[in-house]
Amino acid sequence: MNQHTIQKTFTLEGKGLHTGMQITATFLPSTPDSGIKFVRVDLDGKPTIEALACNVAATERGTVVKKGDASVSTIEHTMAALMAHGIDNCTIEVNAPEVPILDGSAILISKAILNAGIEEQNAERSFYEIKRTQYFKFPNGSEIAVFPAEKFSIESTVDFNSEILKKQTATLDNIEVFDSEIASARTFVFVREIAPLLQMGLIKGGDLDNAIVIYDQPMPQEAINNLTNLLGVKDVNTESLGYLNKRPLAWDNEPARHKLLDIIGDLALVGMPIKGKIVAYKPGHGVNTQVAKALFEQK
Repeated sequence: MNQHTIQKTFTLEGKGLHTGMQITATFLPSTPDSGIKFVRVDLDGKPTIEALACNVAATERGTVVKKGDASVSTIEHTMAALMAHGIDNCTIEVNAPEVPILDGSAILISKAILNAGIEEQNAERSFYEIKRTQYFKFPNGSEIAVFPAEKFSIESTVDFNSEILKKQTATLDNIEVFDSEIASARTFVFVREIAPLLQMGLIKGGDLDNAIVIYDQPMPQEAINNLTNLLGVKDVNTESLGYLNKRPLAWDNEPARHKLLDIIGDLALVGMPIKGKIVAYKPGHGVNTQVAKALFEQK
């Protein structure tokens, strides 16, 4: 099997989840064996950052890759869409320290890739083959196991001990159904997390169009009004717990599917497609990328 790139250049524009900036991301075809790279065209010298596990610098509410003083955050949805469509080589030029969040999922990126076309290249593709079963356990209770297998598959379970978002599992046995089963799953946040995240300088661009917002713990009316106003939501009844979005969940287990999407994007940082089965309990960018780093170092 040979490597692939996109046939033609395309551009996506939108708000940054954390900066709130209007951002342009331009995807360009790239040469064989060049991999996935991000270029900060807004900085002097237009520094390039390879999308590899060794360059992961932070994982708070998104995966950040950094080289020198240049960084790009929230790359996981982009990486997942590229990996799912077999894109080995692509350069993404961004004019900000993150990529656009778009609708909070990977579907618009997937559609843009298909519209641009996929080009086979005259170079053989390499695969990362899981040779032995490995278990990764973390202090926060997260667990990820990798198993030898002929093809890539994932099972992901989320467990937040929440009255609204109950324990749920999502599976992907065939990457070819990524667009129909996983790509549209949106990122999510609990209302109780919004204030701490804003204090950390994050989610300045978050709203009900790019995230599922979950109200699962009662709060005083004034407090929730202050938070929901930031998301463009008014008149939320604090006596009623649930999802604040007008758009219903695409699937009952949409949050678990989104976490599965994130795993695909984070493990793509190994630098080549994986042949193996991934089973994750309480995944997150931090633990996902630690596993990616471990596999990368073994490679």
